Amino acid sequence: MKLLGNIIWLLFGGLATCIEYVVSSIGLFITIIGIPFGLQTLKLAVVMLWPFGTTIKDNDNAGGCLSITMNIIWFFIGGLWIALTHLFFGLLLCITIIGIPFGMQHFKFARLALVPFGKDIC
Repeated sequence: MKLLGNIIWLLFGGLATCIEYVVSSIGLFITIIGIPFGLQTLKLAVVMLWPFGTTIKDNDNAGGCLSITMNIIWFFIGGLWIALTHLFFGLLLCITIIGIPFGMQHFKFARLALVPFGKDIC
């Protein structure tokens, strides 16, 4: 069932958001300061390809000073725009009954796109 969900996910917004994450990470890798942000967006791009079956947990230093600072910087660099993309796809998919699980997945990723630092992807 996870395989079918992941294939449908790719067709209905997963591939587009994955490409958005990869393009933003390439842009962040250009600068030395953006490399930590680029690494985080690559992790999120992989999750966008196969979201069903992966879990996202807070790690030990989720409330630490560095995670909070990085999340604040990330919010202004690109987190807001990627979260708006997830909200758009989530609202679009929640119009139909079949699309509700995929829309809810996009809403979960919108929250993750706003504050990705301090999270572990399993």
